Amino acid sequence: MKNYLLPILLCIFLVSCKKDSAPEPEFFVNEDPATFEEIGSIDIGDVGAAEITAFDPATNRLFVVNNGTVNKIDVIDFKDPQHMVVINSINMAPYGGAVNSVAVYGGKLAAAIESVDKQANGKVAVFKTDDLSEVKVINVGALPDMITYSPDGKYILTANEGEPNTTYTNDPAGTISIISVADNYSVNTIDFAGYVGQKADLMAKGFRIFGVGNDFVKDIEPEYITISADSKTAWVTLQENNGIAKIDIAAKSITNIFPLGFKDYNAAGNEIDPSDKDDKFALAKWPVKGIYMPDAIVVLEQNGIPYLFTANEGDAREYTALTEVKRVKDITLNTTAFPNAATLRTDAQLGRLNITTTLGAKADGTFEALYSLGARSFSVWNGSTGNQVFDSKNELDIKVNAANAYDDARSDDKSVEPEGITIGKIGNKQVAFVGMERADAVAVYDVTDATKPAFLQLLKCGDAPEGVLIIPAKNSPTKKSLLLVSSENDGVIKVYTPKTI
Repeated sequence: MKNYLLPILLCIFLVSCKKDSAPEPEFFVNEDPATFEEIGSIDIGDVGAAEITAFDPATNRLFVVNNGTVNKIDVIDFKDPQHMVVINSINMAPYGGAVNSVAVYGGKLAAAIESVDKQANGKVAVFKTDDLSEVKVINVGALPDMITYSPDGKYILTANEGEPNTTYTNDPAGTISIISVADNYSVNTIDFAGYVGQKADLMAKGFRIFGVGNDFVKDIEPEYITISADSKTAWVTLQENNGIAKIDIAAKSITNIFPLGFKDYNAAGNEIDPSDKDDKFALAKWPVKGIYMPDAIVVLEQNGIPYLFTANEGDAREYTALTEVKRVKDITLNTTAFPNAATLRTDAQLGRLNITTTLGAKADGTFEALYSLGARSFSVWNGSTGNQVFDSKNELDIKVNAANAYDDARSDDKSVEPEGITIGKIGNKQVAFVGMERADAVAVYDVTDATKPAFLQLLKCGDAPEGVLIIPAKNSPTKKSLLLVSSENDGVIKVYTPKTI
């Protein structure tokens, strides 16, 4: 009897093992990424509210940075995105000053919090998402501006901007903190001292070091982080410096700095409208360079290549001890470089355009080249080489203007000002969402081929969108993909979803 039963039991055991080891089928909803529509909205304050959001699928809660009247993280019940409700908040007063960013993984909320003294080291505070109890507080570098978990949840990274005080008497180093979650949240904070010897070469390629004292380590200001799917590599935008740093997470080291160079507004497809006094949207070629200076960054890996998508916002340093921006009409153009200097300096042409005074000047104080802040676009870069493989040129301006959302009052500065960017899989396509601070809109692009993004639609949102977040259908309370856009000037969070096919 036993001889007959053993083979049967063995077969049952083997079938059971095979069944247990089989991968779960991928959750799929056939959605059309060109059909996003608003389905919900909530207002949680005014200026400074609703900057960045993070979602916890375990509790169906949103965690929202709110530095409006009180520095806090608001907790929103997100079970029904059409009827969101603020149910609690976490006061940041015990931890420092303003909270700048939040991230969620595995039932834990991590928050990046600057010190009351912005030049002092900041903190990362970790809380449980269910009862909001404190898990750990970790010291990081000065002014942690963005925080993220690695995809495997083993690390928390912060980009510590290290801005100077207004007199430049205290300028902390820009750093990146790498926190090992499993190792009781141990932290390594790294700076850029190892690249001091490459300063001249980097600057020759468009990297910027221009603060008071020109101190390489102190002048670098990390802004935003993205991490590879295997959780081994991070890329960090260095916005004011016009570069991207590459990080080996396990080795806790910076492995490369990619200078981003400049954009030529005198080239076909890059035409801009540089005047806010012409009462019209008028794109034309101009003898001006754009400095990419990206804010947000996100990685999309295809065919073994990490493609880095950046929102090329631009940002000026404006301090008592250093103000880099002037209008073209307030500088002297070199007449050899600009034979038509007098005409260019009129308000209807380049006179109103804001440019940096840190580039393009000759020894005699005249300018032989003009560099404006930002690139009025989003770009795609090869994350292994730093080479640009795509730029949206002036398409964002064109699409926003076609939607009657273009603000001509911003033409002299950074135009639509792309600031936030994220990517998610919608249906069977990879889709990028580009938040534009001055257009109060989000551009939606099909990036299934990362080297050839294709415009799909434009979504109007709140005032000055800061955060763009995709909740994949498998984690969504509606079991459909959700786009969340949080806006810092009016405290409004809007939720969008696509139609199913």
